[in-house]
Amino acid sequence: LWRLGYCARLLKTNHFRTAASNTSFPAVWMLLAQYSGRIPGLFVVVRKNTFFTMPETVEDKANPELYLPHPGVRGMTLLNREAFKRTVVVPALKVKKEIVNSVLKSLKQSVLQRPGLKRVVEDPEDEENRFVILDPHKIPEFSLGESEQHILKQLNVHPEVSKYNLELTYENFKSEEILRAVLPEGQEVTSGFSRVGHIAHLNLRDHQLPYRHLIGQVIMDKNPGITCVVNKTSIIDSTYRNFEMEVLAGENNLVTKVKENNIAYELDFSKVYWNPRLSTEHGRIVELLKPGDVLFDVFAGIGPFAIPAARRKCRVFANDLNPESYTWLLHNCKLNKVDTKVKAFNMDGRDFLRGPVREELSKELPLLKEEQKTAFHIVMNLPALAVEFLDAFRHLLVGEPCSPAALPTVHCYGFSKHTNPARDIQERAEASLGTSLAGRCSTFMVRNVAPNKEMLCLSFQIPADVLYKRPCP
Repeated sequence: LWRLGYCARLLKTNHFRTAASNTSFPAVWMLLAQYSGRIPGLFVVVRKNTFFTMPETVEDKANPELYLPHPGVRGMTLLNREAFKRTVVVPALKVKKEIVNSVLKSLKQSVLQRPGLKRVVEDPEDEENRFVILDPHKIPEFSLGESEQHILKQLNVHPEVSKYNLELTYENFKSEEILRAVLPEGQEVTSGFSRVGHIAHLNLRDHQLPYRHLIGQVIMDKNPGITCVVNKTSIIDSTYRNFEMEVLAGENNLVTKVKENNIAYELDFSKVYWNPRLSTEHGRIVELLKPGDVLFDVFAGIGPFAIPAARRKCRVFANDLNPESYTWLLHNCKLNKVDTKVKAFNMDGRDFLRGPVREELSKELPLLKEEQKTAFHIVMNLPALAVEFLDAFRHLLVGEPCSPAALPTVHCYGFSKHTNPARDIQERAEASLGTSLAGRCSTFMVRNVAPNKEMLCLSFQIPADVLYKRPCP
């Protein structure tokens, strides 16, 4: 009974929506076949003859898919913009051109608001009049409510609603609508991407790969300033922190310019690591620094920590193993006029800690006096491996410990899939350091990288018994 009532409600809005079938069964049996599955053999025929016969002009008052592209684009792999043309019937008011603006203001809740579509069009049969296009979802029955009729009466406008054939083209659809219409029904649609200068970076799923070039072209068409679209084809290389990629659309130019926190950077996106989602985290760490502080950036990349720190009048030692990152780091230091404040290195992270970092700390820490407020910060932004480098701090220095306040602060990044990611990264850090950090560290959740995968920042001062090896008597 419930299904029969449901089908009856469907019939009320859907009957005669498409070309009629030649079957002798009443329409209610067609719907019962669809929703109950009691006569599947018959329904195959009905579905083929009835529901797949779609007219070019759509006049379904309650159709939620009114603004979707033409159904014939389903499965398209090479973009054909002409195939997206579609004509829909929408409600419109015939209004004298002198009072069009008054009508728009008075009926702003009912007027069509879709970006890219005109709300006012000319009447081809009368130069003195204009058609004001109404939102078909707000005026589903092609008739105005009492409040709208009252407003029009005050403006001396006849409240009769006309039917207007509105042509929709590829330009009128949003990227998500286009991709949803093209990809197989029920499959995930990805229209989001990371923007790196003129480059759009996608991470497509396996089921989207047959459509990758079409997806790339749509993203480029719908986002001004994007002239190249790429898809990641491998995981990030843990050594150099870059990944292989395929150009899906546009020019094959991966050297680009970006701006983060009012600082400009240039890079080759195919050879170095850059993630625009980390701009807030870069800013958070740099805000902890004060003029005169010292920053050691172990995995510096092209300089998103090092360069803003140098601009805050900090002394910076920046390192990266990737020769390309090192080259672009030097380039960006010159670009931002901080090349005299940044000492750059092209070394393995562990060698950097045991070499330049040890040398500088050995020289600076014994000279610090109680009243001096110079702070030492060590940033280790290599989430996949950084925790494993913490053992390099064990007995890094020899001698009597410095003042506890002067002990270097480490900001170590890591990934965790644990149910308690903060505890997980702390325990892994403690295992590398060989000591407990209970009550001596803080954890900051940076971002969600993937389902059940978090990126965190563990900050702590290196315990003196870890950092120092006391000389034998």
